[in-house]
Amino acid sequence: MPEPGPREVLVEVTSVGVCGSDVHYYEHGRIGSHVVRAPLVLGHESAGRVVALGEGASKHAEGDRVTLEPGVPCGRCRECRAGRYNLCPDVVFFGTPPVDGAFARYVTIHEDFAFALPDSLSDDVGALMEPLSVGIWACRKAGVSAGDRVLVTGAGPIGLLAMQVALAFGATQVEISDVNERRLELARQTGATRALRAGEDEPAEADALIECSGHPGALQAGIAALRPAGTAVLVGMGPGESGEVPLALIQGREIWVTGTFRYANTYPTAIALAATGRVDLDSIITGHFGLEDTETALRAGRDDPGSVKPVVHP
Repeated sequence: MPEPGPREVLVEVTSVGVCGSDVHYYEHGRIGSHVVRAPLVLGHESAGRVVALGEGASKHAEGDRVTLEPGVPCGRCRECRAGRYNLCPDVVFFGTPPVDGAFARYVTIHEDFAFALPDSLSDDVGALMEPLSVGIWACRKAGVSAGDRVLVTGAGPIGLLAMQVALAFGATQVEISDVNERRLELARQTGATRALRAGEDEPAEADALIECSGHPGALQAGIAALRPAGTAVLVGMGPGESGEVPLALIQGREIWVTGTFRYANTYPTAIALAATGRVDLDSIITGHFGLEDTETALRAGRDDPGSVKPVVHP
C-alpha cells in the first residue's frame, strides 16, 4: 500500500486503459531510449476514487472520483516554466521505466494531477481522458479549427479520438485511413467523412495531417495529400528511431512538420468534450478484464483484430 506524500492523494484504481505503449514495453521491453531494466508495473490511462490525503492536500476529499493525468513534472525547469511541462526532462510518468504504473489496486499522485470526474461519466470513460488528451494535443498542434479539412492516418485508439476531436473543433472534412476494416467501420459510426483503405483509396486534399499509425507509407501518403503550407503532425511511432520524409515535397510546398510528445493542459478540455457528448469514448472500448487478466488484455490487440481499447479493472 503506497503512502501519499505532501500534497498527494492515494487513489483506489477502478479502470485502466491498455495503451499501445504498454504493449510495446510488454512485447519489446523498450520504447526508443526508455528501456525496461527491472520489474515494472505498466498502465497509465487511469481513473479511480480518492481514499486518503497526504499532508497539505486540499483539492479533493475522500470518496471523490478522479481521472489521473499520469505525468507529474518538476515545475521548476525551463520547459515547465514556459508551460511546456510535457517536455520536462524530470517528469515522473506512470508505467515508464523506472516508474511503476496503474495496473495496481492503489497509486499515489500529486493532487494537481487528479481531476474531478463528473457523475455523468463512467470510470472507464475517466480512464480514457489520457488518450483523448493525446488527440486534443495533436489537433492543437495541427491548428485545427472551423472549416478545416483533416486527414488522420491510422484508426487505432488515438487516431479514432483525434478524428472525433477534429470534428468537435469544427473541421468540416475529416478522413481517416487504415488497413483494418473493423476500425474503419467504427470510424464511420463515430463521424468520419470518409474511411479510407490505406494504400488503395486516395485521400482528398487536406489542410492538416495527423499521422497516428507510425507507418512510413502512411506518413509519405499523408504529406503528399497536404495543400501548400499545410501542417503535418507526427503522433504515431514506428519501431525505429529514424525514418524518411519527402523533403522535396515538404520544401516545395512549405509544409510545416512537427512531432508531439504526450500533452499539456488538456485534461479540462478532455473532460468537457466527454461530458457534453462531443466525443464518444465508450465507442472505442472493446473489452473488460480483471487485474489478474492484465496479460490477456495486453495481448488482445494481437489476438483479436476487432480489439481497439481493452480496459482493466483492478
